[in-house]
Amino acid sequence: MVSLEVGRLLLTLRFLPPYTEADERDYLAALSGIGNREDPFMLLTLFGGGGRLSAAGERAQALWFKATRSRLSERCLAIAIVRPDATRKMEETFQKLWSMPTRVFQDERAARDFLSSYAPAA
Repeated sequence: MVSLEVGRLLLTLRFLPPYTEADERDYLAALSGIGNREDPFMLLTLFGGGGRLSAAGERAQALWFKATRSRLSERCLAIAIVRPDATRKMEETFQKLWSMPTRVFQDERAARDFLSSYAPAA
């Protein structure tokens, strides 16, 4: 199941079990929403490790990354990615993709702690 929770500062994208046929469509729609965000934000993504995109979905995701890289670099304060199979190599790949602070975690609490260090003072 895919969902995008939109808070004042934190966007939380979940792609978690139970997986459904609508997941790819919902995931790409969530990416569109993230890309259209006008206000500064931090992004927390939670992946369960089992959801997969079709070849067309992978292409759409790659095109989204390319189309939104500049815009997100201006608005996104930090990204934390939570995956059960998170590795240092995966983190290095994402850090090459994005200019903002980006980390990969296996633990959601650690990811939230990382993001909190980039939250602007109230």
